[in-house]
Order: sequence, then structure tokens, then C-alpha cells
Amino acid sequence: MDSEDFFGEMPFTDLLGIEVTEANDGHAEGHVEMREELSWNTNRTMAHGGVTFTLADTVGGAALVSLLDQPVPTIDMRIDYLEAGTGDLTATADVVREGGAIGVVDVEVHTDDGTPIADVRGVYKTD
Repeated sequence: MDSEDFFGEMPFTDLLGIEVTEANDGHAEGHVEMREELSWNTNRTMAHGGVTFTLADTVGGAALVSLLDQPVPTIDMRIDYLEAGTGDLTATADVVREGGAIGVVDVEVHTDDGTPIADVRGVYKTD
């Protein structure tokens, strides 16, 4: 399974405009271009927390899929929002643990200028 193709064909991520740009050897990257429809604020374009969460979940899953070559349903995610996302968002994910019945992935979300937006830990079912 080509994980970039797999995640590129998900209707929900397509709706949001999330793109997985790299996924191999337990590492993945992806981004979403910020636009008015993804904002929680009518006066200023700021990413809704759900957009940030979905980006992190998608890219975290892609990192694990790159090792397992199979879908990995999300069991749990812990997200700490650090700042409002006011521009395009990028996520970088690395697998921390892959084995047994679960996989654990750490994800960092930041703006294009490098501002940290969220720190995330995802737990996925691997069997």
C-alpha cells in the first residue's frame, strides 16, 4: 500500500484540503492550506481546533501506515494547543513505538513560519 496515495484518497481529508507529502520509515509530513472555511473566527482567518486535530491524526496515522502497510484506526489522541494557527499548517510525525497491538506516534504541528501550534501524541490500533 502506498501510504501517500491511501491518505490522499480519504474523502474527509480531501474536503479539508489535507495533503500527506511524505510517509516512509515511520516518518510522515503533511500540510493544509488555511482558508476562510476552516476558520473559527469571522474577523480573522484562524484554524479551527478540529482542523489542527485532523491534520495531526492524518499525518500521525500515515507515519505508522508507512511501517505496517495497513490501515491503523485511532484509539486515542492527546493534543496540546499552543497557539492559534493563522496561516498554512504543517505536521511532522514520528513513530515512537510500533509493536504488539498498538502504535504510538508523536506529531508536531506548526505554521509555515515555524510557530508551534500543537504537540500531539496519537495511539493507533495495529493488529
